[in-house]
Amino acid sequence: MIKVLFVCLGNICRSPLAEAIFNHKVKNLGLQPYFKSDSAGTSDYHIGELPDERTIRCAQSNKIDINHRSRQVNRVDFREFDYILAMDQQNLQNLNQMKTKYGFGEKEIYLIRDFVEGSQGQPVPDPYYGGEEGFHEIFQILDEAIGHFLNTIQERHRIYA
Repeated sequence: MIKVLFVCLGNICRSPLAEAIFNHKVKNLGLQPYFKSDSAGTSDYHIGELPDERTIRCAQSNKIDINHRSRQVNRVDFREFDYILAMDQQNLQNLNQMKTKYGFGEKEIYLIRDFVEGSQGQPVPDPYYGGEEGFHEIFQILDEAIGHFLNTIQERHRIYA
């Protein structure tokens, strides 16, 4: 089983939405036996909270189930997850510092948009301080990036429905 962790700052906007989109795509492809996913934040701002209401509405408007409680990245995540995907450079930097602190210096951490040709190095913008439109924008970004990521790991691990 391939384990994937999506990471943003507070784990109430981008990363739970990414996890929900990933799970939706995996289910639609009939690949559930091959994958497990989760999401977490590099901060402890929202531990135990449900996703932002705008995240939930965005997922629902796209007919995607979202069921998550915010949590913070921890030491075990670096051992347990095969792929750790950061939403932006700041969280990538935080994760790289954490992996070194926890003794997982060799663990590769990815930016989620690095799997999209022409979008490498670009962040998934944080919609928290904006309106509903920001959540729909990140949905489109995440939907594309996760599609490319899923194709890449299916090829890399020779997983086909």
